[in-house]
Amino acid sequence: MPRKSICEWPTLALILGASVTWMVLIGFYSELGGWIVCPLAAVLVTLQSSLQHEVLHGHPTRNGAFNEALVYCPLGTFIPYRRFKSLHLRHHNNDRLTDPYDDPESFYLAWRDWQRLPGLIRAVLTVNNTLLGRLLIGPAVTLVGFYGSELRLLRAGDRAVRQAWMHHLAGVLPVVLYVTLVGGMPVWLYLLGVAYPAMSLLMLRTFAEHRAHENAEARSIIVEFCPVFSLLFLNNNLHVVHHAHPRAPWYHLPVLYRSARDEWRRRNEGYVFASYLDLAKGYFFKVKEPVAHPLRRRDRDEAMS
Repeated sequence: MPRKSICEWPTLALILGASVTWMVLIGFYSELGGWIVCPLAAVLVTLQSSLQHEVLHGHPTRNGAFNEALVYCPLGTFIPYRRFKSLHLRHHNNDRLTDPYDDPESFYLAWRDWQRLPGLIRAVLTVNNTLLGRLLIGPAVTLVGFYGSELRLLRAGDRAVRQAWMHHLAGVLPVVLYVTLVGGMPVWLYLLGVAYPAMSLLMLRTFAEHRAHENAEARSIIVEFCPVFSLLFLNNNLHVVHHAHPRAPWYHLPVLYRSARDEWRRRNEGYVFASYLDLAKGYFFKVKEPVAHPLRRRDRDEAMS
């Protein structure tokens, strides 16, 4: 890996470019209308979420406070950056990837938790394991679970969580003021027409990002050909490479992949899709995997009971 530079200019330029473009687009809401502004703004919000992911991994500079300031105002509104950072760095324990208890980004449930759920909730979560379901209801399902967990931590007096939410509210306020006072867009329309679709776009990336597998390296996906989504997701379609090199900037991931393509495909045991279209053909209406974690969890739960 090349030595980290003082400033990664491609990332900085993308952060500033996305922010300025969002401001201009929202500022012309009254002239352009929601049918134009909302989908374009949703793409920019998705890009900022991907850039927040870069920032939490230590980009684009060596100064963490400056990096956070660059994405301090969360255009996506729903998730506090500091909570995203804390949970995502825990997710990078590759040995525990997909574990329902130890991986905070796992979409799997433990067998005993799954068996206790009402039938309606099971049905919702099963639909959520199709790509169509993940795109339509995935953000809502994720936010319900996330907010419930956050409320429990806040009630327990978790200081770090409280501070994260205070920073989040401080960052959301300028976004809301700009959207309403400068753009003239109703808050409800921004939330439902921009922020929610942006989170849905991210669900395309995370839908098959990891799978249950005995081999830790075989749990992360490779999606090879996706020029538009590669930029939007900052090359996290090459997800096994990112998990192997979490400190590598987004524009180094394709180089790392191409330099040892066959080796990466061997390491993740062929968990490879040619494109997101290829992924959609297989799982748009079809459940990709069971909600209950298919490996070992039943044995561990029975041993605990």
